Amino acid sequence: MITSNSNQLIKSIRKLADKKYRALSGLALIEGTKLVLDAIDQQAVIEKLLISGSFERSNKGFFVLSKIAERQIEPTLVSDQVFKSITSKENPQGIAAVVRQTWLDFETFRNQFSGLWVALWEIADPGNLGSIMRTVDAVNTKGIILVDNCTDPYDPGAIRASMGAIFSNKLVKCGLPEFIEWVETNKITVIGTSDAANTYYRDVIYPEDMVLVMGSERQGMPGALLKACKRVVSIPMNGISDSLNIAVATAIILYEVFDQKRKVKQT
Repeated sequence: MITSNSNQLIKSIRKLADKKYRALSGLALIEGTKLVLDAIDQQAVIEKLLISGSFERSNKGFFVLSKIAERQIEPTLVSDQVFKSITSKENPQGIAAVVRQTWLDFETFRNQFSGLWVALWEIADPGNLGSIMRTVDAVNTKGIILVDNCTDPYDPGAIRASMGAIFSNKLVKCGLPEFIEWVETNKITVIGTSDAANTYYRDVIYPEDMVLVMGSERQGMPGALLKACKRVVSIPMNGISDSLNIAVATAIILYEVFDQKRKVKQT
């Protein structure tokens, strides 16, 4: 059992709270029974599995450890005090894992593009990104393209909000110029959103292969990205609020696309 907060492994795990260290190491920390089991079920690469002494002795710990043993993953036992030093939760469950980040290379994505993808330009809030990952998984969308300076999908807040969908989503990173170049060169159908658009989002027939583009929470979409869109749609609002949460707006349109595909399959 590791009992010292100064242990080198523990110190390196604590660094994963920092976005720069996550980017340099290619690792991320996940916490909680559900997330750890989701990671295992989705074949995520688990570098280290940590359990606290109290978790090991609990009934839930006995069940979880039996499943982990089936997958031949060796846990590292740490004291409750040490576990609290690595967690961001007030009442940690006592189980966490260091996982390898999974990204799809942009060139590979370009050559294999098909189906429905969501592109997010400079999304800033980890919770919003996590919620979008959850919706993307729910409607069987292919994945998410993070354009320019986006929040980290492996941020603890994004991982928690994704409810395990971080492990089923395909994630791509690129800059705005290369995204637009790819769209224009390959004549990709891009449908954007704007509160100033005249087209109601349900009046559009969404194609099988397309990219739904959503702008940042504060700025919406830049002019260059709007210009790359084949269509720009809006979600009507009648109240005093001037905008919808980006995760909510994304979900509304994705479920419209999902419903259209469902109706086609039924005919």
